[in-house]
Amino acid sequence: MAAPVKHDLPNILLVNPWIHDFAAYDYWAKPLGLLLLAAILRRHGFKVSYLDCLDRFHPKAPQTDPSASHGRGPYLKTRIPKPEGLEDVHRNFSRYGIKKDWFIEDLRSVGHPDLIFVTSLMTYWYPGVQETIGIVRQKFPETPIILGGIYATLCTAHAIKICGAYQVISGPGIHRVLKLAEDYTGYSVKPKFDPDNLNTYPITAFDLQRKIPYIPLLTSLGCPFSCTYCASNFLNPKHMRRDPESVVEEIKFWHDQHGIKNFSFYDDALLINPHQHVIPILNGIINSGINAWFHTPNAVHASEITDEIARLMKKAGFKTIRLGIETGDFSFKTEEPDKKVTEKDFKRAVFNLKNAGFRRDEIGAYLLAGLPGESLSTIKASIQMVKAFNITPILAHYTPIPHTVLWQKAATASRYDLESDPVFTNNAISPCRKDPFSWNQISLLKNLASF
Repeated sequence: MAAPVKHDLPNILLVNPWIHDFAAYDYWAKPLGLLLLAAILRRHGFKVSYLDCLDRFHPKAPQTDPSASHGRGPYLKTRIPKPEGLEDVHRNFSRYGIKKDWFIEDLRSVGHPDLIFVTSLMTYWYPGVQETIGIVRQKFPETPIILGGIYATLCTAHAIKICGAYQVISGPGIHRVLKLAEDYTGYSVKPKFDPDNLNTYPITAFDLQRKIPYIPLLTSLGCPFSCTYCASNFLNPKHMRRDPESVVEEIKFWHDQHGIKNFSFYDDALLINPHQHVIPILNGIINSGINAWFHTPNAVHASEITDEIARLMKKAGFKTIRLGIETGDFSFKTEEPDKKVTEKDFKRAVFNLKNAGFRRDEIGAYLLAGLPGESLSTIKASIQMVKAFNITPILAHYTPIPHTVLWQKAATASRYDLESDPVFTNNAISPCRKDPFSWNQISLLKNLASF
């Protein structure tokens, strides 16, 4: 597999693929793993190019203000045919991201890469990955293409069969990817980081973007919980954390050197063991005088929102607080889907956040909709319970995920053959209902959740 040793520095291309879906929006989402890999490759002497099929700030796209909506915004979209088997879904299906001819032109600008890495996110977005790899292969037929990421890990056999990559990487381990880069290019490297110590990793290479509207932060990998609907423990079996000082230094770097105003935390368990982690981070932000806004789109644990943490979050500049309660029927939690939040926890969290000065529109509670066996009346009751506390209910439509406890129950409950094709796990089609998809029903729930 190893290529002959080369004297010139190898050129490695990293690609963030298109999304194919019924709907998609940039909620502070960036390919963190791919851009971290870019930083590690650069540290080890590789030349790195980066193409983002989801680039909202492409030179040929309509120009928008990166700071609007705290950095969030819609992707460009192009209507395309629905995947086979989804004819019963009466919604438009689109390719989200830059135009196809723009991507082809961009490929011409990167020279001839020695190796190409493509990432993947949602399992049901694989058609966008497949199309991206197909175009890259047409342009560079002799260059090995390596596919990694969430879909590649959760649906490895499917990815090998369908996506057209030279090799599919399953599971965590950027050190393994670095070894692959060495094997395929013949460029010998000595690792300059400890894969088991996040503090030795370089700052993620967000500077490869054309514009940086926000910075997503990972202060840890993995999760100490084992929620039945979540694959975090499969994707990252080992729970590791960065030192609080390194997190604050990264925030200061992007704020001071690049003028970044918005930061989003994407940890699975940001608030766990708070005195060793989040409290020092919050105090570090406050003491540094950083004037920025912080967001928690991945949800934080309501059971950890003490009066102290709520006050520190407010003082540090948090603007978007999302609580993960999953259902307002707390009796349901004795078995599924989640045991970590009680009704008492939720009430205390809301009280502490409001007492710290957070407004209703800044506090939201995620409610899972579409769980196998979950009734419409349960979802409605959950929405009404959250609204009774004068905070915002946010419907998080359930996605069946392989390698989770709920997977087999979801597969049994679905009107689709989930095992046959990940495209059927799309949460936009309520896959765990036996009756056909009803947009009217989804609209009813959305209207009920609004104030």
